[in-house]
Amino acid sequence: MQSDLGKLQPSNLWKNFQSICQIPHPSKKEAQIIEFMKQFGENLGLETIVDDIGNVIIRKPATAGMENRKGIVLQGHLDMVPQKNSDVAHNFETDPIQAYIDGDWVTAKGTTLGADNGIGVAAAMAVLESTDLEHGLIEALFTIDEETGMTGAFNLTPKLLQGDILINMDSEDEGELYIGCAGGIDSTATFNFTEEQAPANSAAYKISVTGLKGGHSGVDIHLERANANKIMNRILWYGNKNFDLRLASIEGGSLRNAIPRESFAVISLPEAQVSAFKSYIADLLKTIQNEFGNVEPELNITAETTEMPQTVIDKKTATNLFSAIYACPHGVTRMSTTMKGLVETSSNLAIVQSDEKTIIVANLLRSSVDSARDELQQSIQSVFELAGATVENNGAYPGWKPNVNSAILTAMKQIYNDLYGKIPEIRAIHAGLECGLLGNIYPNWDMISFGPTIRFPHSPDEKVNIKTVEKFWNFLVATLKNVPLK
Repeated sequence: MQSDLGKLQPSNLWKNFQSICQIPHPSKKEAQIIEFMKQFGENLGLETIVDDIGNVIIRKPATAGMENRKGIVLQGHLDMVPQKNSDVAHNFETDPIQAYIDGDWVTAKGTTLGADNGIGVAAAMAVLESTDLEHGLIEALFTIDEETGMTGAFNLTPKLLQGDILINMDSEDEGELYIGCAGGIDSTATFNFTEEQAPANSAAYKISVTGLKGGHSGVDIHLERANANKIMNRILWYGNKNFDLRLASIEGGSLRNAIPRESFAVISLPEAQVSAFKSYIADLLKTIQNEFGNVEPELNITAETTEMPQTVIDKKTATNLFSAIYACPHGVTRMSTTMKGLVETSSNLAIVQSDEKTIIVANLLRSSVDSARDELQQSIQSVFELAGATVENNGAYPGWKPNVNSAILTAMKQIYNDLYGKIPEIRAIHAGLECGLLGNIYPNWDMISFGPTIRFPHSPDEKVNIKTVEKFWNFLVATLKNVPLK
């Protein structure tokens, strides 16, 4: 297994990415990487700012003869999604990412890699430390907490940055230029329950739904992958209707922006019903495998004996929970009518989790049309309120409206054609890039997003294609050299 990424090209970019992998930086736990980036800028003798929220800005003057070019803001986010396979021992707050070369790709051992957005950050670092690149004014903007709330982008101060063009390096398909993205909103339903004594003459079982692919709730939502929370609810709803199943606890999914891959529930069941319930589980597994076919080849459902819980969730609340989750939409709800193949609106039923007194159900809703996002939010809110839950909606952020007349778009189309003999694809993305928020704060910015090819972000299968990283870098270098004049 080859783990020396510095041997790849471009070596400076890969060297920086390998350094990033050594520093724990899950969302909301970015203190170490913020300090690392601060020291990086200061060690280069460049003006370095850490704002009140934790965003890092490093400013590099134009090279000789390039002072008349528009200023460029190179932007990426410092946090990564912390996802791992259940059989992998890894603490994202203390352990480095074990990245390695696997044929044409770089991936990690059983965890997310953090190429989203570590490759973009590493590219900006390589530009900042370069001594032979031609460019105008460069401002590298490294935001925090993009993956769980876009906290850094939300709190960026107006007038802090001087540039005219934002180049976001958080897209995941080489050969494509992105000029628009979805907005989003977080919806959280909370059920309050009463603890009841676990029934006598019952057995306890831990039900596990595992082996799903998961993935990015924006980029991968159209792939029709299974949702572990939906499958678990299918089991519990049926058990509640046809058996004397009682729910003691549930834990499904972990991040709003990741399609849930696993779900676990502890239940009690009368001993006389155990055999029939296990037969139902076995039949349901075959049914769901048939429904999803080759999409989810590793799907598995198990029911294993476990220690009997002292209490269970009251029957009424559990019944309302199961009905609401069944009725709650998940997946694509509308395709765009203006850009072929683009998802317009979707929801991700991301987390179902109980504690001693409450059960929360967390959804992330996305849309490139703000009114459609709000309508979906109201629909989901109605479902859960009818079931007796309280609902909070927060973290709303706007989409990024495409500008087909963008000067940097025109320039980059020509530059890419000169380099690679073809015009890049022009796209919008269903993921929530920070461009929508940043463009609200800096409405004068001309914005574009691009990057190398990354597959399965937000899941332990995440990987980045090595050849496309080199193409991405060469394209970035040529773009900086040919930025429009002021």
